Amino acid sequence: MRGLNRVHQFDKVEIIQLVHPEKSYEVLDEMVAHVEKLLQNLGLKYRILRLCGGDMSFTSALTYDFEVWSAAQKKWLECSSVSNFEGFQTNRMKIRYKDEKGKTQLAHSLNGSSLALPRIMAALLENNQTESGIAIPEVLRSYFGADVIN
Repeated sequence: MRGLNRVHQFDKVEIIQLVHPEKSYEVLDEMVAHVEKLLQNLGLKYRILRLCGGDMSFTSALTYDFEVWSAAQKKWLECSSVSNFEGFQTNRMKIRYKDEKGKTQLAHSLNGSSLALPRIMAALLENNQTESGIAIPEVLRSYFGADVIN
């Protein structure tokens, strides 16, 4: 269990968007909904936390963390994070656009980790145990080729 909490390297899919500042919080909501839908489709017990300023990186304007329930450890484990960095990253990358008056403005950047795979795998294995084996979530059955791991 300890290894899943402090892995130094793991696979995940990053979701990144560069957007007009007026749309960045709308896009943040869409990204949060995207990650939430993934967790719902997997049938995992999860929660979404809106981080306070002291828990966010100094580069982030707003961050949401997603946590899945670990039945074995009896605690919540972070599996995703989605943030709006507003102009912090785009300033460093010099990603700009011209507004309707021709003035150069900074785009906003948003990114997140779609799902941290080691913790998701652990949550699926821990939380889907049945008397006949480990139940495979409906959404994964066609890829796995079975309903249950015996």
